[in-house]
Amino acid sequence: MTTTYILTLSCPDRTGIVHAVSGFLLERGGNIEEAAQYNDHDTGLFFMRVQFACDQIGAEALREQLGALAQTFQMQWNLHTTAQPMRTVIMVSKEGHCLNDLLFRWKSGLLPLDIRAIVSNHREFYQLAASYNVPFHHIPVTADTKAQVEAKQYEIIQAEGAELVVLARYMQILSDDLCRKLSGRAINIHHSFLPSFKGAKPYYQAHDRGVKLIGATAHYVTADLDEGPIIEQDVARVDHSKTVEDLTTIGRDTESQVLARAVKWHSEHRVLLNGHKTVIFK
Repeated sequence: MTTTYILTLSCPDRTGIVHAVSGFLLERGGNIEEAAQYNDHDTGLFFMRVQFACDQIGAEALREQLGALAQTFQMQWNLHTTAQPMRTVIMVSKEGHCLNDLLFRWKSGLLPLDIRAIVSNHREFYQLAASYNVPFHHIPVTADTKAQVEAKQYEIIQAEGAELVVLARYMQILSDDLCRKLSGRAINIHHSFLPSFKGAKPYYQAHDRGVKLIGATAHYVTADLDEGPIIEQDVARVDHSKTVEDLTTIGRDTESQVLARAVKWHSEHRVLLNGHKTVIFK
């Protein structure tokens, strides 16, 4: 039985890495279907993503033998099977356009996800969740209950085995502790073209500055608000006649598209962290 895998890795750059990886796969009957690599001359790091099919060795043995190769090159690496969709929990507040878009793309077969739960501090979207047969967890939050709420949220994330948490316009700032627990597996959509207009009410900030472009940014969640490694961005053109409400309406489409692309690339293991930046093999 042939299994398709995705291998991602990063390590100090040196000659022979591509040769070693391709040779390793060849010796085990692996057929490379897609490969991409990047040398960061500023940091001296090498990044690689390889998709390959293999029917001569099992996943457990493959991982064990890859570990020996990785030690030789000081690699940080991950191996995934393409047959397993990424277990995902979505968090949302009162703005549902990104949630609705993700659910539709998922059910249409456009995102390799397994959406296990929706968590919200409001009840607005319990019927939407039910229409997709996704469990909905309503967990109100106040300043006094934030610690208990986050403990319950993390309990749900762990119970569902979530590999990805999507903040689809979840309008609460996560604690430093929860950000650390979700490091590298939580994506937020911010409704501005970062690093401009961080924090609350970015459309109001944009309108006040009379910008001609509004944007959206999908980034990994870190303890520093709106400072996480950027995955994807896009913009929409506006002019002086647009009100804040107009900017908000126009921005919804941009937010949804940017978040969907970021989630797709992450779930296909195309995003590698490079310090406070990302390497994306599209």
